[in-house]
Amino acid sequence: MNDDDDGLIAFPDVELRARLLQFRQQHQDLDAAVAALEEQPQPNQLQIARLKKQKLVLKDQISKLEAQLKPDIIA
Repeated sequence: MNDDDDGLIAFPDVELRARLLQFRQQHQDLDAAVAALEEQPQPNQLQIARLKKQKLVLKDQISKLEAQLKPDIIA
């Protein structure tokens, strides 16, 4: 065991999966917000662009976490 054991050493996948679920939920929330803004008669394009940029950042973070969770298989 490690001296600074805070539970993350024993269960790293649990922490990563929890963060992955959180990021996916945030991505869905942003998607819903963008859709709602786009339905308005005069949508705020600047706000929509900012939300879409946040979605892209989250998508990158999701991809990184998914890559960390995949086992390294050497053929």
